[in-house]
Amino acid sequence: MKKSQHNSRRKFIKNSVAASAAFGFSDFFPFNSYAESGIRNDSDNTKPKLEFMKAGYAEGDISPEIGMEQPGNYGKSYHTTFHDPCKVRVSVFEDGATKLVLIGVDALAVYPPLIQNVRDQINAACGVPQENILIGASHSHSSGPTAMVQPGEFDHADEFVQFLAYEKSSCADPKYLDFVEKQIIKTTCEAVNSIQEVAMGIGTGSEDTVSFNRRFRMKNGLTYTHPGQLNPDILEVAGPIDPDVGVIGTWDKEGKCIGCIVNFACHTTTNPGGTSANWVYYMEQTIKGAMGTECVVVFLQGASGDVTQVDNLNPEANRSGEAWARFVGAKVGAEAVKVLLDMPRGILLPLNSKSEVVMMGRRVPEKGKVEKSYELARKDPKEVGATEWTFAKEIVLLDSLLKKGKTSPVEIQVLQIGPAVFVSNPAEFFCQLGLDIKKQSHFPFTFPVSMANGCVGYVPTKEAFDPNGGGYETRLTAYSNLEIEAGNKMVELGVKLVQKLKPGNIPKAVKVPPFNGEPWSYGNVKPELG
Repeated sequence: MKKSQHNSRRKFIKNSVAASAAFGFSDFFPFNSYAESGIRNDSDNTKPKLEFMKAGYAEGDISPEIGMEQPGNYGKSYHTTFHDPCKVRVSVFEDGATKLVLIGVDALAVYPPLIQNVRDQINAACGVPQENILIGASHSHSSGPTAMVQPGEFDHADEFVQFLAYEKSSCADPKYLDFVEKQIIKTTCEAVNSIQEVAMGIGTGSEDTVSFNRRFRMKNGLTYTHPGQLNPDILEVAGPIDPDVGVIGTWDKEGKCIGCIVNFACHTTTNPGGTSANWVYYMEQTIKGAMGTECVVVFLQGASGDVTQVDNLNPEANRSGEAWARFVGAKVGAEAVKVLLDMPRGILLPLNSKSEVVMMGRRVPEKGKVEKSYELARKDPKEVGATEWTFAKEIVLLDSLLKKGKTSPVEIQVLQIGPAVFVSNPAEFFCQLGLDIKKQSHFPFTFPVSMANGCVGYVPTKEAFDPNGGGYETRLTAYSNLEIEAGNKMVELGVKLVQKLKPGNIPKAVKVPPFNGEPWSYGNVKPELG
């Protein structure tokens, strides 16, 4: 990266941190007065004192260079300006015997080769078992080139297919992938090395004004994705949202909030302009403004495959760009702050993990569709039409991938932190499927995490493939092609792994002892009229 760009970023970060500090919300509740879970008493049995567990946090910059590809579509687009840093944010938890690592990456997606390399090296450098490491992408559409066509993915194909893949499709950048990989490992080691005694809390807030299901049942009997604002042919919304803002907070022994994890379900598609963590940036800034600039905010994307910030039923003009990113991020961040300020602190144990990799089938396009797609892909997109040509190209690419194999590995991972369980999958997972996991979980806090430990594209509900289904998420592409039952299978496996674990206790607020003193002497008087 050019020196001028580095200087610009450092100046930007410095100004952002200074602005956050200016909020002045740096006073915290006394550390030893706010929870009783895991409390031991002093010899006089009057002063509650917290038992501690251990945790560490760290963050690193993974902003792409200007001119690199911007992912999030099926064609090529390039970054031309810088808005805010893309980051890797790491949280590490330890109970003396077990370490868990939860990593949030400002990326559209992360793929198995990067995941495996990172896990191998973290295991070698820090001794964390691979199955105890979760790596989740925020799915930011304004991040760097980690996603879509992977390096060498179509080297087996003929010259025409390689042309479509490498010259006409959104592609990951080998140089950038190497940079991101090294930054994740470096930042994780920093987090591990920063482990200290901490108290923790957990809670769930609700924010239902910034996310909307983008699928609608139409008068023609089909389901459309983004049918257009106030389209008169809309009958009803075709799926739910999940308003839960799940939060785990961590405080050091001096009462300073050193980090938190936030789980929320909404596509990161607000695109404020330039390279950006998307609305996650404004969520982070809001939390740092209240909890302190050194608080590391690890974001893990929820089940948001069919949920975005776009309100197709809004009678007023929707926001766009910067305003939308700030609106979504600040409101989610504000809700997270409310939860952090109100949560009792104590210990969140035990720590545990379960994972399983299963092979899932891919949908295979009909022979006639493949032949027609080859025919269209050889024509000029202007002649065919941009949408028609794009998805013909995708069928050609999918046909090529299917020659390498008709199944795809899918990792379902479950990480437990006390009374909370994170249930992850590598999909753009439909919101209803995440809610199904929550409903069947016996944990008091269940946080679905999508786009984690790989990427298999959209995984809709089975209903979306019914005759009255349809929509963008069901399109067959090289990116998104798993079998119709994939969603149900992922839910079933996730719940099965959760059932093998036993929830830990939730920290509770310290109870006030029975009143045995005198009223406040300033206030225990009759009215003084003169």
